[in-house]
Amino acid sequence: MTTFSELSSGLASAVEAAAPSVVSVRAARPVSGTVIAPGEVLTAAHLLHTDEVSVVDAQGQTFSAAVVGRDPGSDLALLRVAGLDAPALTATQGTRVGELLLAVGRPPHGVQAALGFMERAPERGWLPAGAAPFRGVSGGALVDARGGLVGVLNAGVSRGELLAVPAERALKVAGLLGTTGRVPRGYLGLSTQPVHFPGEDQPEDPHGHLHRGRRGWGGPRGPWGHGPDREGRRGGRGRLGLTVVQVAAGSPGEAAGLRVGDVLLALNGEPMRHPRELLSAVRERAKDTLTLRVLRAGQEQDVPVTVGER
Repeated sequence: MTTFSELSSGLASAVEAAAPSVVSVRAARPVSGTVIAPGEVLTAAHLLHTDEVSVVDAQGQTFSAAVVGRDPGSDLALLRVAGLDAPALTATQGTRVGELLLAVGRPPHGVQAALGFMERAPERGWLPAGAAPFRGVSGGALVDARGGLVGVLNAGVSRGELLAVPAERALKVAGLLGTTGRVPRGYLGLSTQPVHFPGEDQPEDPHGHLHRGRRGWGGPRGPWGHGPDREGRRGGRGRLGLTVVQVAAGSPGEAAGLRVGDVLLALNGEPMRHPRELLSAVRERAKDTLTLRVLRAGQEQDVPVTVGER
């Protein structure tokens, strides 16, 4: 009983520690906001229909706020609030799968919290909060039991599910919005398709065909036949990659010398198994030079490519 009481008290203390850094944002409908620097607040962009909103702090004081910029990719907006003296939350380090989390928001009636659970690592830039969404939670803070910022909450991305933009990504977006008012999107100008082909442990098809499912690419055994299922998990022998089916003229991919028929195996050492993984990997890497592991004419080679911006 003592252990349960201590756990309960610790969680309440974490909410109390985070609460002064979570404000109420009066927009199209009330949402929350997370203070990430003196006079700077991150909130959900999709509910901000004007560039001027008001912010109410933990003491009930109301401040005028200006929208510095919005990022559609993360659905974050950065507000600049003159006179706001609320403390900023510090991003936590090393949050592990299995840790308890707290979704902290500030609807009009006051601070509110929901208990969550870190069930898995972030996927495609989003982290499941493992907590029940409540009215006004979007823009609030997902914190760990120590009160450190794990992410910025959003209840409008996935129906019935509360997600969060991981703190590292959220702060990076805030920095770009604060300096340029926008977040540039990286691209390579490639169209790709998943492919599963024999590795060293699997003989080539005698006719040289790539494996497919029983009903083609979308068959019940997965879109790549004996290999991964629809989520890209590997189910059989062989290797996975992305076949380049189109290279846009004047694109970063063309400048790097990539060709139709090349198979992309990895980007900066990370395996590429689905087109969305490639898009996600370069989306926030505009102007960075990355290394693609490419299979061409039976030979693997590293190809440097500078991510374009648009």
